Amino acid sequence: MDAPPLDGITVVDLTRVLSGPYCTMLLGDMGARVIKVEQPGRGDETRSWGPPFQDGESAYFLSINRNKESVAIDFKKRPGRRLLESLVAGADVLVENFRPGTLDRLGLGYAEVSARHPALVYCSVSGFGHTGPKREMAGYDMVLQAEAGLMSITGPADGPACRLGVAVADILAGLLACHGIVLALYARRRSGRGQHVDVAMFDSVVSLLTYQAALCLATGTAPTRMGNEHPTIVPYDSFEAADGPFVLAVGNDEQWRRLCAAAGLPDLAHDPRFATNPARVEHREQLRPLLARAFRGQPRAGWLERFAAAGVPSGAVRAIDEVLDDPQIPARGMLQALEHPTAGLIRLLGLPIKLGETPGTIRTPPPLLGEHTRRVLEQDLHLQAAEIDALERDEVIACR
Repeated sequence: MDAPPLDGITVVDLTRVLSGPYCTMLLGDMGARVIKVEQPGRGDETRSWGPPFQDGESAYFLSINRNKESVAIDFKKRPGRRLLESLVAGADVLVENFRPGTLDRLGLGYAEVSARHPALVYCSVSGFGHTGPKREMAGYDMVLQAEAGLMSITGPADGPACRLGVAVADILAGLLACHGIVLALYARRRSGRGQHVDVAMFDSVVSLLTYQAALCLATGTAPTRMGNEHPTIVPYDSFEAADGPFVLAVGNDEQWRRLCAAAGLPDLAHDPRFATNPARVEHREQLRPLLARAFRGQPRAGWLERFAAAGVPSGAVRAIDEVLDDPQIPARGMLQALEHPTAGLIRLLGLPIKLGETPGTIRTPPPLLGEHTRRVLEQDLHLQAAEIDALERDEVIACR
């Protein structure tokens, strides 16, 4: 196997919490060297988020900080800022998720840094982006899910708006930031210059609206919550079997006819109210109770076997522990174990992108706060032990 695709790329990571660390984890997984710069004595906020903790280490922090080195530097102090600037001078990428304007006030904003290092790719992840009237508003996942319209279409039709069960605004922004960084690195191969990658959580969630936004633009009417139903496909919903819930995702009329045969409801296939998808959408209120009544009569496993045999898209609604016990998980390498210096054996989710010739890897566990400070300052910045000791006494840095 060849080296992973980002081997040789160095990333200075000024991010914390979720959106930025998720981005830099993805870069690290694909071979980049990620130097995570943290506040001495405190570190990334998620180090204290819990319970649960594994021997004092936050499960939340462990989930998104593998393949990184931790360097504890207080860059609000002038000596610390000089250290950070020296690290940036040797980097290909800088990633930050401070509120817009914060780093500008420290002389570390894009304009100043890029003037000194024109080849640097500088990525900013924020709530609403670095332009526009809301640029200075803080970005919190639930706020962005609400402000960007996602909550308004999530939840039961007769209940309150709900956020998704994962921090989708943070995670999607992290994904898009990683994508933007890789694009900027690719462009740099031609131009020799870096650029500013500006990713907003707001934009990221708005981009998820796709067909829901298209429906609104076409009709002038805002979509509403429909529970698990789909606005333009029927049946595309969850149902209750005798012993538990499952979902159906019938995407065309041929699948509909196969569903009717598998469910023992052949008359529905030919009923003009339900024969085509547009007709089923129009008559969903008449169709759903007919299906629901039939499905309640038998156990879920039996239904799913029959649907699978008939080629009808379906699946059980499963708890996360059931998912993690699925044999598909180890078959796809989606759960990996490694030793952590204090937490012992930890298990982490694997890499969702499988590259046949240059695969990414999980090489190192999430770091302890300041675990690599001394080594990085010695090897990368060529500081002497006495200089490092003095910086530590002055609380500019912290070493593990």
